[in-house]
Amino acid sequence: MVQKNGSQRVNRFGFIINIAFWRSLLLGLLFATLGALILSYQAPTNYIVNLQLNDVAPSDIIAPDPISYASAIETKQEQERVKNAIDIFYTPPDPKIARAQVARLRQIFDYLDTVRADEYSLLPQKAAWVRAIPDLSLSDILIDQVLITPDQQWDATKQEALAILDQVMRTEIRESQVNSTRRQLPNRVALDTPEQQTAIIVGITEDLIRPNTFPDLARTTEEQRLATEKVPPVTIQIAKNELIVSAGQLIQPIDLEKLAALGLQQPPYNWLSDLLAPTLLIFLTTSLIAAYLRQYAPHIITDIKRFVLLGVLLLVFLVAAKLIIPHEAIGVYSYPIAALTMLIAVLIDVQLAFFITAILAIWAGYMATENWLRVVLYLILSGWTGALALNKERSVSTLIWAGLYVISVNIFVIFIFALNDTKLDMPINLQAVITAGALNGVFSAGTALIGLISIGQMLDITTTMQLADLARPTHPLLRQLLLNAPGTYHHSLMVSNLAEQAAERIGADALLVRVMAYYHDIGKIQRPYFFVENQPQGVNVHEKLDPKVSAQIIISHVTDGLDLAKKHRLPSAIRAGISQHHGTTLVKFFYYQAVKEANEKGTQVNEDNFHYPGPRPQSKENGILMLADVTESVVRALKPTSVDEIYEIVQKMIAEKLETGQLNQCDLTIADIHKIREAFVDILQGVHHPRIKYPDPVKPTGSVDDKGEQGAAPLPVNNPKKPSPNAPPSLAAPPPPISQPAKLIRRE
Repeated sequence: MVQKNGSQRVNRFGFIINIAFWRSLLLGLLFATLGALILSYQAPTNYIVNLQLNDVAPSDIIAPDPISYASAIETKQEQERVKNAIDIFYTPPDPKIARAQVARLRQIFDYLDTVRADEYSLLPQKAAWVRAIPDLSLSDILIDQVLITPDQQWDATKQEALAILDQVMRTEIRESQVNSTRRQLPNRVALDTPEQQTAIIVGITEDLIRPNTFPDLARTTEEQRLATEKVPPVTIQIAKNELIVSAGQLIQPIDLEKLAALGLQQPPYNWLSDLLAPTLLIFLTTSLIAAYLRQYAPHIITDIKRFVLLGVLLLVFLVAAKLIIPHEAIGVYSYPIAALTMLIAVLIDVQLAFFITAILAIWAGYMATENWLRVVLYLILSGWTGALALNKERSVSTLIWAGLYVISVNIFVIFIFALNDTKLDMPINLQAVITAGALNGVFSAGTALIGLISIGQMLDITTTMQLADLARPTHPLLRQLLLNAPGTYHHSLMVSNLAEQAAERIGADALLVRVMAYYHDIGKIQRPYFFVENQPQGVNVHEKLDPKVSAQIIISHVTDGLDLAKKHRLPSAIRAGISQHHGTTLVKFFYYQAVKEANEKGTQVNEDNFHYPGPRPQSKENGILMLADVTESVVRALKPTSVDEIYEIVQKMIAEKLETGQLNQCDLTIADIHKIREAFVDILQGVHHPRIKYPDPVKPTGSVDDKGEQGAAPLPVNNPKKPSPNAPPSLAAPPPPISQPAKLIRRE
C-alpha cells in the first residue's frame, strides 16, 4: 500500500519515496549519458586507407579537396633547427682555477728546487724523483735539462713560467680549447729566452693548462626554449588533386599527417582519451548543474516542463558545438552561445543562464583542437553579454539590441586576441574572424527569437513577447469584448491598472498580471447583458430569473472564458487567470436570495450550486488579480466620495478573501497584502475622487428649448437599481432613490 502526499509517497514499510527527486535523478542520468555520447562521438568519414608507418602505399593517393593545415611534424622540425642553431652558453672564466694552477706550479718549482739542491743523490735518482711528479709528463731530455740548468737561468725560467701560466689562465679556456692553448704556449715565451729554457717552460706549463669555463646548461636551455616558442606553426598547403603518396612509396610520418589532415586516414581509437575523458567531464559538470539547481533554483527541478527544456536545450547546443567547433578555427567565433543564454534567461531563469553558459563554454573548449582557452573566454563573454542585454520587457526589439551588444563584445574580444596574435594575418584572416563574430550576434538573436516563439507555443511557456502580443487592443478577443461588452472591457482595463501597480510593488510579474486582467472576464462576451456593468440603466434581466439560474449564468462566465481561451490558444498562464480570479467564492447575492425564497417555500438550497468552480489562486499574480477584480467592482458600485471610504472598501474586500481562505494557496505574504492595499488605494483615489457639481443652467423667461417647448424644471428621477450580483450583500445594497432634480456633474 502506498500513501500519496504531494510529490512524496510513503510505501507499506514507512519509507518516503520522493517522486520529484527520483524523477530528476533519472532525467539527469539520461542527460549525462546522452551528453557523453555526443561529446565522445566521432563522425564517420570516407576513410580510404588504413596505413601505418613504413607501410607500402598500394596505390596513388590523391587529395580530394584543397586544404591548409598546421603541420605538427614540420613545426617540430623547424623548432629543432632553431634550437640547434642556438650556441652553447659558457660561464665566465673561473679565477679560482687560475689561482689553483699557479699555486700548483709554485709547489712544483719548490719541489724541483729541493731535488736540484740535493748534493748527495746521483742524477739518475734525481731524474726518477722528477719523473714521479703526478702533474708533469716531461721527457728524459727535459728532466736532465731541468736538473743541470744553472741557478741563474733556472730562476729566470721559473719566473717566466709563472708569468705565462698566470697570463694564459686568465683567458677563457673551454674543454675543446685546451690543446690549442697548449700549442700556442711557445709564442707566449719572451723572444730573448734561450731555446732550452723555452722548452723547459713549455714542458712544465702545458701540463697545468686546465679548462676554466664550462657550458651554462640552464641559460642555454632557456634560450633554446624561447627560440622554439617564437617559431610559428608551419602551414602546409595541399591543392586539390595533388599527389600525396605514390604507389609503392614507403609511408613516412609526414605522409600520415597529410592523410589525417585530409580525413583519409583512420585515426587509432583511444579508449581513455576518446571515451573515458569526455564521459567523466560530462558527468562532473552535470553534477555541478544538479548541485546548483538544488541549492539555488529548486523550483526548476520540480517544474518538469522547464527541467526537461533545460536538458534539451543543452543537448541541442552541445550537438551544434560538436559540429562547429572541432572542425574549423574561424567557425568557433560564429558559434551562437548567446542564443542559449537568452533562451534560458527568458524561459527558465536568469541566474541559471550565466552558470550554464560557463559549463557549455568548458565543453566547447574541450572540443577545440587549438587555443582552447581563447574559445572558453570568448564564448563566456559572448554568452554573458546576451543575458545582460535582456531587460524586463524582453520584446523583439530587446532581442535585436541584445544581438547588437553581442556583436560589439565579440568584435572587441577578437581585437584583444589579435593584438598579440601572429596567427591572424592582417587583414584577411582578421576580417574573416570579425565577420564570424558579427554573424554570431545575428545568429544568436535570430535563434533566440525563433526559439522563444516556437518553444513557448509547443511547451505552453508564457514569454514576454507572447504577452506583448496579447496586450494589443487589436487582438480578436479584446475587440469582441469592447464591441459586445464595453462595460466589462473598461472594467478589465481598470483591473489591469490596479493589478499591474500592485505587482510592481511586491516584485511580481507586472506584465503577466496586466494581460491576465485583460482576459479574465472574456467569458462575459457570450451573455454580456447578464452582467451589471453592461446593462442599460434601470434594466436588470435577473429580476425575472430564478436565483439559481442567475447564479449559474454568472458563474458560467468562467467556463465560457476558458472555452474562448482554448479556442484562441491563449497560454496556460492566461487561462489560469480566467479560472482562478474568483477562486471558489460564493455568489452571495443570489445565494441569499435563493435561501430567502427556499425558507418561504420550506425547501433546501444546495450551496455548491452557488460557488465558482475554482481553483483558488495558485500564484501571486492570480491572487493580485482576484483582489483587484473584486475591489474595482465594489468600488465602482458604491461610488465612494472620500479616500477613507475607498480605504475601508479595499480593506474589507481583502479581509473577506483572507477570511474565506481564497488566498491560502498563493504565495502572498502579509507584507505583500499591505503593499497591494496601498497600491489599490493610490489608484482608486485618483479615479473616484470627488467631483465638482455645477448648478443647473437657468434659461431666460420665455425662451424656447431645442424641442420648441418652454423651459421647465427637470422631472424628478426615481429609478432605484438592483444591486450588482457580483458584490457582497453587505456592500451591494441599492442606493437610495434620487428624489432631487438631476444635476449636471462634470468629471474632472
